[in-house]
Amino acid sequence: RPDLAAALRELRAQYEALAARNLQAAEDWYRARCARLHERAARSQEAVRASRREAGECRRQLQARLAEMESLRGAHQSLERQLQELEERHSAEAAGLQDTIGQLEDDLRNTKNEMARHLREYQDLLNVKMALDIEIAAYRKLLEGEENLFSMGSVGLSALNPLPNPTYSFQPRGFSSST
Repeated sequence: RPDLAAALRELRAQYEALAARNLQAAEDWYRARCARLHERAARSQEAVRASRREAGECRRQLQARLAEMESLRGAHQSLERQLQELEERHSAEAAGLQDTIGQLEDDLRNTKNEMARHLREYQDLLNVKMALDIEIAAYRKLLEGEENLFSMGSVGLSALNPLPNPTYSFQPRGFSSST
């Protein structure tokens, strides 16, 4: 901002210097022209009328230059106001974007924490499932071992007992493990 203010001051100084030079040049030209016209006026009445016309034109040009200088000053001031408004708008937008960035960073951090928590919960559940699968497999082996004992025991009993013996068979419940 200091560079911008310095640039604006330099631009204003250049405009004012240019306007002063133009004004001085116009006045010098006007004076020189008027001096020449006065010399001619002394020589001839027609020359005097022409000189007056030219002097009037010079005045109009001078007024036009002065009006142009005022217009340039107004344009310069308008540009300065626009620049200041633009800087203020830019500052407000930058602050808004910083707020948005902070919010998004907070959201990202919260989402990462939540994902880590879900991952820990999933890992805990997976560990419990694996322990239950091992326990179920152990119970299944125990039950199959008992079933084998029952079938061996019923073969020995049927040899002793001539009555028909019903057969017992173990049907383990269906267990589907989902991962």
